[in-house]
Amino acid sequence: MRKLTTAALALALTTPVLAAPPAKPVRLGMCAACHGETGVAQTPDAPNLAGQKAVYLRSALHQYRDGHRDHPVMRAMAGPLSEADIDQLAQWFAAQTPAKGAP
Repeated sequence: MRKLTTAALALALTTPVLAAPPAKPVRLGMCAACHGETGVAQTPDAPNLAGQKAVYLRSALHQYRDGHRDHPVMRAMAGPLSEADIDQLAQWFAAQTPAKGAP
């Protein structure tokens, strides 16, 4: 019985804990028009964001917001974003399932 308890405890400690999905960001609507609410693009010129790494998404949003990436529409969209907004959006899109067939 002791071996079974030890094995069960070891398994419980090594099994990853599934985190709750992030809450929908307040600013999601401004992204969803082009990138889709779940990060699957709604327009042919917009990239899919679903499943991208959060660190990449944060960096891209900072670069758009701060004018280091030259894209007028994204500059206008990212301009009013706070650090909390950027973090929430990055976490949201990173947690979404990529579109089938997307690279």
